[in-house]
Amino acid sequence: MNRKFFNISLVIALIIFLCGFSAAQKSTTKKVTLKKVENTDPALRLKWHEQHMSMKNSTPFKNLKWRYIGGELETQGGRCTDVEVPRNNKKIIYVATASGGLWKSENAGVTFEPITDDFPTLSIGDIAVSESNPNIIYVGTGEANIFRASIAGTGIYKSTDGGKTWQHCGLTDTNTIARIRIHPTNPDIVYVAASGHEWTYNPERGVFKTTDGGKTWQKVLYVDEKTGCIDLVMDPKNPDTLIASMWNRIRQRWSDPIPEDGDYLYKTTDGGKTWKKLTNGLPDTKYTGRIGLDLCASKPNVVYAYVDNHTPTRQPSPNERDSYGRLRTYPDIVGAEVYRSDDQGETWRKVNPSDRLFERFGGTYGWVFGQIRVDPNNENVVYLMGLGLYKSTDGGKSWTRLYWENLHGDHHGLWIDPDDSDHLLNVNDGGCNVSFDGGKTWQDFYRKIPAIQFYTVAFDLQKPFTVYGAVQDSGTHRGLGIAPITETAQTGQRRFRMARLRWERAPGGEGTTIAVDPSDPNIVYSSSFYGRLMRSEYKNGTWTSKDIYPRPAEGEPEYRGQWLAPTIISPHNPHIIYHGFQFVFRSLNRGDTWEKISPDLTAFDPKKQGKLPYAIPYATLTALAESPLKFGLIYAGSDDGRVHVTRNGGDTWTEITAGLPYNKHVWCIEPSKFDLGTVYVALIGRHDDDFAPYVFKSSDFGKTWINISSNLPGGPTNVIREDPKKKGVLYVGTDFGVYVSTDDGQSWNYLGSGLPNAPVWDLKIHPRDNMLIIATNGRGMWVIDDLSPLQK
Repeated sequence: MNRKFFNISLVIALIIFLCGFSAAQKSTTKKVTLKKVENTDPALRLKWHEQHMSMKNSTPFKNLKWRYIGGELETQGGRCTDVEVPRNNKKIIYVATASGGLWKSENAGVTFEPITDDFPTLSIGDIAVSESNPNIIYVGTGEANIFRASIAGTGIYKSTDGGKTWQHCGLTDTNTIARIRIHPTNPDIVYVAASGHEWTYNPERGVFKTTDGGKTWQKVLYVDEKTGCIDLVMDPKNPDTLIASMWNRIRQRWSDPIPEDGDYLYKTTDGGKTWKKLTNGLPDTKYTGRIGLDLCASKPNVVYAYVDNHTPTRQPSPNERDSYGRLRTYPDIVGAEVYRSDDQGETWRKVNPSDRLFERFGGTYGWVFGQIRVDPNNENVVYLMGLGLYKSTDGGKSWTRLYWENLHGDHHGLWIDPDDSDHLLNVNDGGCNVSFDGGKTWQDFYRKIPAIQFYTVAFDLQKPFTVYGAVQDSGTHRGLGIAPITETAQTGQRRFRMARLRWERAPGGEGTTIAVDPSDPNIVYSSSFYGRLMRSEYKNGTWTSKDIYPRPAEGEPEYRGQWLAPTIISPHNPHIIYHGFQFVFRSLNRGDTWEKISPDLTAFDPKKQGKLPYAIPYATLTALAESPLKFGLIYAGSDDGRVHVTRNGGDTWTEITAGLPYNKHVWCIEPSKFDLGTVYVALIGRHDDDFAPYVFKSSDFGKTWINISSNLPGGPTNVIREDPKKKGVLYVGTDFGVYVSTDDGQSWNYLGSGLPNAPVWDLKIHPRDNMLIIATNGRGMWVIDDLSPLQK
């Protein structure tokens, strides 16, 4: 950076600070009453997918190739949700991932290949392989676990040739599917546990049955529009007998599911015609949530239930904080409980001890877990999955954690070989593991299933440069050694060269916004876990980190910070940092001290604030951006759909929400590099189960907005960026991939070739090397090496 320019910028910033703009903060707002849009028509979602595939196949930019650059570590692949193996061929393994599609191995895990990359969604909830015809596979899309990165599915898919081809079999509007059970001798008879929409009420949830291989479905168990089916077991000796676990799965934008009366188990003995509640011996449902189920295949009268019991116990100590640094205002709970029935659910008894292990078995997030498995050959061998993987050999009386150096945490599925109970396959937030000794030791397939869930991407200006990204349940990773594009003198053709990319851990948590100092690549800002910002310096091969986030004054309420709280470095001075809670804060000295430069820029409503541990921070800032053309021209967006602008460094703020869709989460704001008054905004409706594209442009600092979604085939539209070299070239990341406009949003084309239908949650353009870098939430990080064809 030019030293003279740096000094002038710093002087200007100090003048602003000394003048005390923050003392005269004002916000000009206009009350806007608009209709809330939610629950996209499922037929429209499928139509958008068809449009996307057509645009993908006919794009004029096929010659721009996507190249995978990774993201996985030795002990981290990506979050997986289920694993199945056909009984007639143990070399075949199917692994479902949370947002990276379905993967298949035909050589016992030596290699894996994705087999659903063209699906409308790569979020897989469950897999079922027919026992009578292993070529028949049913896949339920939409992960049923409640996660920050949950992505909706589009129903049931069926293959009759081992995954080579697929047909859609309906139930599109279920959005999430927790379990599929296939009749042991007739693969046309299938039951589906549909957990339903995550954020909104809908009737397409409960237990569904088909008797014609998925051509038609009958809803055979239904409670109401907020209660779905989260687990389902079938008696293999009498397949008309099933037990279903029903769960109030709805969450709000400010609260995860709160246990309430009505989460019951139901049993049918006539193939779903009639059902009865099972309650004898189970805890009262007032405080119980999700219940997982399994039975012993060789003794199907033995059934186990894994109950998430939120009955309060110990009260917190004064000033006690949780693992995310939040003040604890809630008690401990009973936690995980294991119940056993020896008469197929008619009566139950608790079998696990009541101790600290089970109190904290799922952390404070019991709704994330709920998987239990019983050895098909021994009714007393049980596996329980939560933060750790535990095994009991005495029917649940005592438990041992299955530790191993490469066994990741947060467990979501387990397959037990019916012919060899020591042969296990486990799926977790790190990927898939295999054991041949009953869980004593494990091997992993992490790097063979690169389903890494990135939230964000950032880079430095070293040569070659380094990329950073925040990964679900793995913290922040960085990849070193992306080499620039070189040109051969002999042919004049561009040749892509890349040093081997080495990935390692970097400062920050799993949900982290990263900003790298452009003047010093060894200084990194990481805003993780609800706005807990830290500054880290890399020196002599190690990181030194310091918490620098602004704290409330004594007596002031805790600040509200989003999971991905926004942090940016001023493009005019690398010492100036902006950070967002519900207020915008500015630091002139790299975070050592802070100044509040805005009022609350959200539509805060006390009625829309959750209670810990269920609370999701809401009415928080989610996007910050400063114009590269003018210091102090700053835009701020919130998760409740508000957008504000200040043109004088925070002295006054004006709400510019009018003309934007009501109450949608503002995911990205991009001020133009070419026109002072031009700004672009991308919003998402995922939290309303609204999947429309929302991309807008203003040429007058937000006074008026133009919808530039144009021919984009659906959304959510997670990010928008302007090309740094060519005016009018825009890039948008959606849950289908990346689209580009060369006419300032009047029309869009699919960008490149070789990218699966992966959700793109962030993208950046390296200004020196002219490379486009994207963070997918399910398939790692990718690049296009040279954007010059779009800039000509």
